[in-house]
Amino acid sequence: MSDNFSQEPLLDMYIFETTQLIEQLEQIIINNEKSGCFKEDAINEVFRIMHTIKGSSAMMTFDNITTVAHSMEDLFFFIRENERINVDCSKLSDIVLNGIDFAKAEVSKVIDKKKPDGDASLLISDINNFLSELKQSNEILCNKETRERVIQTVNEPKNFINLVAYDVSKENEFKSIIYFEEGCEMEDIRAFSIIQDLKDLVEEVHHVPEEVFENENCIDIIRKDGFKIFFKTCKDYEEINKFFMNLALIRDFELIQVKDSEKFDQLYKDEQIHIDESSVKVPKIQGKYIGDSKKVEQSTNSHHSIISVNVDKLDKLMNIVGELVISEAMVIQNPDLKGLTIDNFQKAARQLQKITSELQDVVMSIRMVPLAATFKKMNRIVRDMSKKLSKEVRLEIIGEDTEVDKNIIEHISDPIIHLVRNSIDHGLETPEVRMAKGKSKIGTVTLEAKNEGSDVFIIIKDDGKGLNREKILAKAKENGLINKPENEISDKEVFSYIFLPGFSTNSEVTEYSGRGVGMDVVTKNISAVGGNVSIDSIPNKGTTITLKIPLTLAIMDGMTIRVGESTYTLPLISIKESFKPKEEDIITDPDGNKMIMIRGECYPILKLHELYKVKTKVTDIQDGIMLMINNEGKNICIFADKLIGEQQVVVKALPEYIKKLNKARGLSGCTLLGDGSISLILDVSELVNY
Repeated sequence: MSDNFSQEPLLDMYIFETTQLIEQLEQIIINNEKSGCFKEDAINEVFRIMHTIKGSSAMMTFDNITTVAHSMEDLFFFIRENERINVDCSKLSDIVLNGIDFAKAEVSKVIDKKKPDGDASLLISDINNFLSELKQSNEILCNKETRERVIQTVNEPKNFINLVAYDVSKENEFKSIIYFEEGCEMEDIRAFSIIQDLKDLVEEVHHVPEEVFENENCIDIIRKDGFKIFFKTCKDYEEINKFFMNLALIRDFELIQVKDSEKFDQLYKDEQIHIDESSVKVPKIQGKYIGDSKKVEQSTNSHHSIISVNVDKLDKLMNIVGELVISEAMVIQNPDLKGLTIDNFQKAARQLQKITSELQDVVMSIRMVPLAATFKKMNRIVRDMSKKLSKEVRLEIIGEDTEVDKNIIEHISDPIIHLVRNSIDHGLETPEVRMAKGKSKIGTVTLEAKNEGSDVFIIIKDDGKGLNREKILAKAKENGLINKPENEISDKEVFSYIFLPGFSTNSEVTEYSGRGVGMDVVTKNISAVGGNVSIDSIPNKGTTITLKIPLTLAIMDGMTIRVGESTYTLPLISIKESFKPKEEDIITDPDGNKMIMIRGECYPILKLHELYKVKTKVTDIQDGIMLMINNEGKNICIFADKLIGEQQVVVKALPEYIKKLNKARGLSGCTLLGDGSISLILDVSELVNY
């Protein structure tokens, strides 16, 4: 093998493809289980996916994944070849999903740069036992061709069956040309994998190009003229054609049976001689006997101009665009330009702003990923929990095409899993209880996503029993969380206790709940991306939990304000209005807190110089500026010295030492301004609850 052959790109491609195939396979199993049982096209698709995973895992020498995939492939090959068999679809789904879980765990080890060394012996034993049961219970032979060769001998007992094997002396000779999907990459590796699989069916095989790895021009030759295979086998045309039809990432193929042995040898020799003279051909799907007109039908996959890009590269690109935004601000807002009238510069600056904005929008759109994949993973959670808890559950998905930043999706996947589990375990009643209440015995969990401005709302709703206010209050009392009269605590405040660490109203510990962990993970992960969680519930009607998250964490529109010598930035979308306060509008509540009256309503005042101990000359209300900010229906007025102006800012994380010292109260990050100074970004959700 060439020294230039590197396994890193191959490993990245393996991880990407296998992960995609596993997710696709999981959805196929769940969807077919819902519809009753496996349809013919689903069986073929599962077989194809397992065949692909087996080949690519063998190529990477991940033997345990290969063995599991091979066993699954054998199982579905038997089911595919025997159409009229009785299959326990629920048990089949369980076995395949166990195989998927095993493959997921092993691929995760590969991603973490660990050795995929999981023990698959028990799983393979289950698969083989299930296959044996299928063969015995249905009393059929392994494939149609063998059944056609069953001969009942006259001189032997009637219950004795004699199987006639293939006649090895009768060899069929074939020529095949394979054209891979455009952009699939690593055509030499894929060609090598096909040859390895084909060796199980043939007695003699040759291929052009002959040296798949050593020949530096191998990939170019395969892309230009296709991968040509010449082989002899005792299998018939239909079997060989079926083998090629089930190959993955094949755009087109030709399969020709050669009747003349001398002509077969000559074809192979001619291809070797003229390999460097091959010209670009327009591939056509055809399958024929030379001298005959028998054709093969195969659907051609449409080619999409899509490439996969490493997320790290996108992160780096986003960082560069962020630095570009900062550099643009440094140029346009340069203090040296104050008081100067430079028309040409202003024209160039506007053009620079336009191009920078368009570039930012393009990069942001590249990073945006639909929530569909995250939402569809919940089908598996619902399926497994409904079986274990003996509940009938239907998952309804709305707005799965809603897009958010790739980094945010990684943070919200676990919270959504916890909330869906909680809805099924705590929220939904058993079918008997539901019917006694006059409800449908099938409970519904709704997963919805929608855009509102620069935020995305994810709603998890169930039609179960709802939250028990009294039970939660009793537990909160027990934990010492209540410090005011119960009648002054709103329902939302009571319900929010369930998100506190260690808080659980379940008296028994189960597989899914009772330990007081899980719900606090929701608030931590959502807060980490600048979002928040709200909850609402109606007894015997159900519970609704809403996650509000930003579209992206990278760049935002902000309003910069000054307090003393410090600058702060507020998300523009959170600001309702800004105004100069008047002394007569200021009132003091019984506790001595300052409030401001605006259009007949009172709002609390938060003075930033007092909160962050900043020295400033502007301490009187009428001398500064007031900004009313809103979060989840709550309003508060922030007092500052003055407004600097609106601008786009690049969000940077706060230093770790500030976080560890708990000095980040009311702060979500920082940014670099055009004059080179640092501005702290205020966390609106924390400030309104201060």
